[in-house]
Amino acid sequence: MNSDLLIFIPLALIALASGIGMLLSRNAIYSALNLIVNFGTVAVFYLVLGAPFIALAQITVYAGAIMVLFLFVIMLLGVEQVRGENKVTWQERLTLIAGVALLVESAFVIFSLPNRGSNYAAAPQGFGSTTAVGLELFNQYLLPFEVTSVLLLVAMIGAIILSRRQKARKPGRQP
Repeated sequence: MNSDLLIFIPLALIALASGIGMLLSRNAIYSALNLIVNFGTVAVFYLVLGAPFIALAQITVYAGAIMVLFLFVIMLLGVEQVRGENKVTWQERLTLIAGVALLVESAFVIFSLPNRGSNYAAAPQGFGSTTAVGLELFNQYLLPFEVTSVLLLVAMIGAIILSRRQKARKPGRQP
């Protein structure tokens, strides 16, 4: 048994437990905290696979910024407790059927295709490093990167303009 497998099995169990805890938690804050644990284990998976930049981005973007935003929204809206009825809807049935189908398909792929990992080539030296990602991003994908940044800037300006118009339309406020 190699060291990667010794790291993978406990992390997989933690990721699975935190995912199930996130789904079954009746408190939205505990559910969000379980999701943060899941994001952390995924980041460690990236480290084991030799992609430190993606692991750091996973922690910074998802576990950091987005989850803090989720927690603020949960706390501001005051929806900590999930108020659900015991009635099973058609969406829950469809979700259960899709989950069982995914589980059966995953079991089929795992158990019916032996030695499938040996057909893949090893990653090149420096794959996933900060330098490699930066060079690839700013050489190969410079135009999509710049277009995305302009679109985000336009969306931010549009959100500011729309919020200012909403405030100006309210009675008793100066435009």
